[in-house]
Amino acid sequence: MELQDSYPLITTSRLSEVRDFYTHWFAFEVGFESRWFLLLTSPGERPFSLAFMTPDHPSRPPGPELFSGTGMVVTFQVADVAAEHARLVEDGLTMHYALHDEAWGQRRCMVRDPAGVLIDIVEQIAPTPGYWEQYC
Repeated sequence: MELQDSYPLITTSRLSEVRDFYTHWFAFEVGFESRWFLLLTSPGERPFSLAFMTPDHPSRPPGPELFSGTGMVVTFQVADVAAEHARLVEDGLTMHYALHDEAWGQRRCMVRDPAGVLIDIVEQIAPTPGYWEQYC
């Protein structure tokens, strides 16, 4: 199988808020939009897509209930998370998890989108010396 694209599909009634959130804060582009479906794609060499549909989507497949805001994390790996954190905070976005260095080798911060999806913004850094040896 050769994938043409891959994306999570999140059921929410807040399509316009989600669209505005991702296009404003993360420069996503709208690939397709209707009253009941939204496809967003990130810019760059390695684009990433996110799809959202309303609970009343006319061709809704069986199973996708309205997203409750728990149990899902989407990670955006960047070259300089401190710069992204500063940009987002300066522009007024509220952090769910403040900028922090993790012992295992990530610098991260987190925000929630209007549908409740947790966005984990990470940069790979050197782990605390000796951290990984405890797992060998």
